[in-house]
Amino acid sequence: MITMLLSFALTLAFGYAYYAQYFRWRGCFNEMGRCFDPVEGVVYHAQSGAVWLALACVAFAIFLYQLRHMPRARR
Repeated sequence: MITMLLSFALTLAFGYAYYAQYFRWRGCFNEMGRCFDPVEGVVYHAQSGAVWLALACVAFAIFLYQLRHMPRARR
């Protein structure tokens, strides 16, 4: 039960990282896959979006696996 909640929390955390590091800036990336935010002085990379999305998908798959194989008495 704890690992199921942990994997769901990781899904949310990685999903937020995907949004904050890539999805919010998806229209700003240049041909090199970089986006500079002059307000915060941060360079965002397009490759980070694939990493955060992959981590979120893996954590969600683990959550679904644990949810499906949870004993019926605990549901």
